[in-house]
Amino acid sequence: MTRENIYEGWKAETVKAFKGWQMRTILISMIGYAIYYFVRKNFSIAMPGLTAQYGISNTSFGIVIGIGSLIYGLSRFINGFVVDRFSARAIMAIGLLLCAASNVMFGFGVNISSWITGVDEGPDFINMLIMIMAVTIVLNQYFQGVGYPPCARLLPSWIHPSQLATKMSIWNTSHSIGAASAVVICGYIMGSMGSDLSHNHEIITKIASNLNLDPSNSEHLKTILSYATHWDAWKWCFWIPASVAVFGAGLLYFGLRDDPRSVGLPEVPGTHTGKKQTSTEKSPSRSKFLKVMVWTNRWIWTLCIANIFVYVMRMGILDWGPKFLTEARNMSIEDAAWSVGAFEIFAIVGTIFAGWATDHIFKGKAHRMCFVCTLFAVIFMGIFILFPGIPMLISIIILAMAGFFIYGPQALIGIASANHATKDASATANGLAGVFGYFGSFVSAIGIGIVADHWGWNMVFYIIIGVGVLGALSFVTMWMAPRDGYERSNKFYSDYEAQILKEETSSPETDE
Repeated sequence: MTRENIYEGWKAETVKAFKGWQMRTILISMIGYAIYYFVRKNFSIAMPGLTAQYGISNTSFGIVIGIGSLIYGLSRFINGFVVDRFSARAIMAIGLLLCAASNVMFGFGVNISSWITGVDEGPDFINMLIMIMAVTIVLNQYFQGVGYPPCARLLPSWIHPSQLATKMSIWNTSHSIGAASAVVICGYIMGSMGSDLSHNHEIITKIASNLNLDPSNSEHLKTILSYATHWDAWKWCFWIPASVAVFGAGLLYFGLRDDPRSVGLPEVPGTHTGKKQTSTEKSPSRSKFLKVMVWTNRWIWTLCIANIFVYVMRMGILDWGPKFLTEARNMSIEDAAWSVGAFEIFAIVGTIFAGWATDHIFKGKAHRMCFVCTLFAVIFMGIFILFPGIPMLISIIILAMAGFFIYGPQALIGIASANHATKDASATANGLAGVFGYFGSFVSAIGIGIVADHWGWNMVFYIIIGVGVLGALSFVTMWMAPRDGYERSNKFYSDYEAQILKEETSSPETDE
């Protein structure tokens, strides 16, 4: 079906109303999901402040991030089933409200730890703080897992498969918009808010000890004073985004609708799965449909495996970028935040380009563009780590180009999963891909924390580059895969009907 005749046979007013609702759905869900990331990626900017004040190690952060990633992946998997059965907009709005609540709780983590232990310093206090931090991050990650499955169901219900990569790649920039907003705004918070305790010798000594820096060294002293001048600024990295999330939840609930039929419009042409609109006792069960479209679909499983490698690369930079740039490249926290922000801004352009190229160069076959993107991401990350002495601006641009290509596969795997599973199982397929992706994020979080503490940051990048090579090889194995699974779905229903008819006509006649 060509792009020009998608709405063939529709009245002009129907096309106008449909396009209006389609644009509304894309924009509002984009804003909502960007806010999900705004109350998720704020943690990476707060980490250096937490280390400076409380001496929390990279390994501890890695364990917390890793466990949270597993919980997030599990949540996406569970909620994929839930969203395919209930109202997508209501579930997405409720999830964002709960994310706001967990962020508020994290901001008060020190107060809670002090109240439980009866002290505000020492090993018992720090251990309790880490536990409170872990609990709130895990809760936040579970609620975060409620965000994507509704979108995985909403968008294929409003967008034709031939346009899904282009339009959903634009939607996927919500990841980068939210993450970039988080690192830039929270970077500003870390550099401008908090209490000025730079004249407190005890605080200076404490920060120097926690960061293992020598106050007599002028560069080290500059870093120490930057944290002392903005003591407790990290708390506002959670409270301010939480207030934005409350607004976002209302926008999602009142602004979205689940599918075209819910507003009196016809379903998207070319997305009929073969399922009858009225259920009968002879309709196949949903479990049988999922078995064919998801559980035994080789393309879905290949995308899931590839997603592990993509997430190791992506989250390795996003979660640990600020710490790497401050500790290995001696950047200030504000400059590191802007560098990671540039990574996300380039990712926005790269995501849109990847979607456009998928539809216009590879005819909707997202897996082919994933291979190209992964290959170039590996190349730019290799340049970044192999030439540490190049000027800072060039170094930032090279890292940003890695972001340009890393986010292409991250977006396209979701699009390909939705297409191959069809709109009737897209949330479930994306939930499954999410489990694998965030297993990769778990490995990235724990592995990078341990490797950075024991073997240094350069080794971290060598491992990430090797993982990228494995990801590229995974995409090559599905080079000849079809664009979508609608033919597979229609065959499933037609085969089922044929089997029922065969059973009815071949049943033995009753003896007289």
